Amino acid sequence: MSYEKLEKLPPSAKLVFKTLETKGQMTQKEIIRETILPSRTVRYAINRLKEEEILMERFYFIDSRQSLYEIKRPVNKLLAV
Repeated sequence: MSYEKLEKLPPSAKLVFKTLETKGQMTQKEIIRETILPSRTVRYAINRLKEEEILMERFYFIDSRQSLYEIKRPVNKLLAV
């Protein structure tokens, strides 16, 4: 993934990316709470980031109805590819 590709993502996806970059893995509810974005917007941002293979979705053992999201690899490696 190149930096240009990240720049082409919508602002909501960039905000979710930056939030996960600084806070680490989070659930969708935590992302909504942290970014103050509507749930539908966060879902769209997560889907866009997953399409670009930037996010990894993991099982959340505490609450199986939710998933944990995190950036797939360190940002410097992500932007260098």
